[in-house]
Amino acid sequence: MKSVPIINARQAAAKVRSGDALLVGGFGMTGTPVHLLHALAETDTRNIAFIGNNIGESGLGGSRLLRNGQLSKMMGSFFTSNPEAVAAAQSGVIEAKLIPQGTFAEALRAGGAGIGGFFTPTSVDTQLAEGCEIRVINGRKMVFVEPIRGDIAFIRAWRADTAGNLQYRMTESNFNRAIATAAETVIAEVEEIVPTGEIHPDAIHTPGCFVDYLVQANVRLEHLGTSASIADSTKKTNPARMTMAAVALRQLRRGDVVNLGVGIPTLIADLISPDDGIILHSENGMLGMGPEPTTGGAMDFPVNAGKIPVTALPGASYFDSADSFAMIRGGHIDVAIMGGLQVDQHANLANWAAPNRPLLGVGGAMDLASGAKRLVVTMTHVNKDGASKVVENCDLPLTASGAVDLLITDLAVFEFDDGGMTLSALMPGSSVDTVRRHTVANYRTSDRLETIAAGFSRCAPS
Repeated sequence: MKSVPIINARQAAAKVRSGDALLVGGFGMTGTPVHLLHALAETDTRNIAFIGNNIGESGLGGSRLLRNGQLSKMMGSFFTSNPEAVAAAQSGVIEAKLIPQGTFAEALRAGGAGIGGFFTPTSVDTQLAEGCEIRVINGRKMVFVEPIRGDIAFIRAWRADTAGNLQYRMTESNFNRAIATAAETVIAEVEEIVPTGEIHPDAIHTPGCFVDYLVQANVRLEHLGTSASIADSTKKTNPARMTMAAVALRQLRRGDVVNLGVGIPTLIADLISPDDGIILHSENGMLGMGPEPTTGGAMDFPVNAGKIPVTALPGASYFDSADSFAMIRGGHIDVAIMGGLQVDQHANLANWAAPNRPLLGVGGAMDLASGAKRLVVTMTHVNKDGASKVVENCDLPLTASGAVDLLITDLAVFEFDDGGMTLSALMPGSSVDTVRRHTVANYRTSDRLETIAAGFSRCAPS
């Protein structure tokens, strides 16, 4: 059995050369090789192409490289949560390329597997597919995606043995497993290094043949950013939002596998009981999420797609982001519930780019909108300026076309089918006239129009 060299973070950072493409694991700050990135920030290495899902939080991880002017490019799915990355892209200081999260994971896996590319339905008819080859496969439009490889990979694992075998912990696998296969040189930062044989073969997630160097370094609370404590959660709640969440819960059935997007959809988790039999999926690598813990953070708990610590129900499982999005694209997610910026009468959804803001935060929305068996959207009916978000045709960048099955707003519920858009329910305090005044889209009204009672808070799945 081989023995992988054990080096320190400074020695690891010295292996990155100016002009290198650097692959970086992590989701938010979970599973991020923060010590390697901070050591690299102490060097004079420049013109680095940073390839990772996100670029850390302000002052943490890749954000330090950005502050130092060490990055020339960044490629990933969600940079919006880092204001410094947004400002750098807006000013033209750094070149930014956005790629849907599931496409990103699969491109890394293809790069590591020697695959020359693949076709995916994700991002069809959107700005992110412009200039790409499009084919119709099995009656469905698909976008061609090239594989991703890098010169150096920085990844994070929980344990390693001296042969380089890696074991991940909870949702810390995320992009690390795919990235470990997709670079010429792979450096793994780990919490603990044990003798070969101490990790059972069944518990090895990344075999040692992929790993070139090991660095032992311990993660502390201050390295985890907003995931460090449940007390840092920024979840917003009010009666209208909770009613929308409760109406969305009513659409679910016992045994459904459900993905909850950030914003209003995350409130549904607070209404679900373990007895309901709903299986919650998180695209960063978890099936079987439970409620948020009362105390604690990512040192002790997995995190969801909103980077919020959650509990795991009996029967829960962890996996990496590539497997997670294979579940989504493969039709194994029964319902996706996500927020929206606009929905139009043609069942098109726009929810990832707002006017006059950089296009830096698509995340997994495009994958979920095109891959889930049923798509439910929750959003406020009008913008802050009073303009309707329920429109004839979306004029914001599309997330998916013809994908919405149900729209729930703070005023009304609309259903979509081949016949178009139907008003099926009124929310508490709303009326037919109110909905008409605030809706630009063309729709019909159901003969069985329901009025949802004030105080409606929960309807258990059947």
